Amino acid sequence: MTVSPEQRDHIRSFVLRQGRVSSAQLRNYEEGMPRYGLPYAAAPIDLASVFGRVAPQILEIGCGMGETTALIAANHPENDYLGIEVHTPGVGSLLKEIATRELTNLRVIQHDAVEVVRDMIPPGSLAGIHIYFPDPWPKKRHHKRRLIQPPFVALLASRLAPGGYLHCATDWEEYAQQMLEVLSAEPLLANTTAGFAPRPAWRPQTKFETRGLRLGHGVWDVLFQRK
Repeated sequence: MTVSPEQRDHIRSFVLRQGRVSSAQLRNYEEGMPRYGLPYAAAPIDLASVFGRVAPQILEIGCGMGETTALIAANHPENDYLGIEVHTPGVGSLLKEIATRELTNLRVIQHDAVEVVRDMIPPGSLAGIHIYFPDPWPKKRHHKRRLIQPPFVALLASRLAPGGYLHCATDWEEYAQQMLEVLSAEPLLANTTAGFAPRPAWRPQTKFETRGLRLGHGVWDVLFQRK
């Protein structure tokens, strides 16, 4: 299946900068991708075949350096997790976490999340979606690059099974308000609480988040469920 330029025509929420990849990250990347990485393909993927079992499937978009993603997978062996991350240093670090923890329920795709969700995730297949601390693009002229926009939320909602959840978190209050407004306007989703949600037990508090809270910064969780 070939993807036309028109199909790829969407505003990317990330910029691939020429950041430094350490020798350890590169080694983990080269050793880990053949074992734990999945290549992007413009065709639906059968995650039950990938993991060798039928289990709740949860997608995480933007794994960062991977500690939180790996910890969630380690704490919930009953679920299978697919992480999407574009930056090679983060992918390398996540692959190290998978190998060190000997996780059998976590795989990684290094590709644009919009294209992965659109082309690879079958409709109605996911038990949950995590989007934690996405780039807030704080300047107003860059808001169009934010990941949480109505078209993408509609796409995400279509990939959730009935009763599946979409969980976002951010430390930018203005972005949190946008998340709440966009998710509330999606007809396939219903808020699980009035307004913002308390941090669910399955989301560990990150080092970055702990530091921010110590400095008096806020963190907002938004938790919606597929109708």
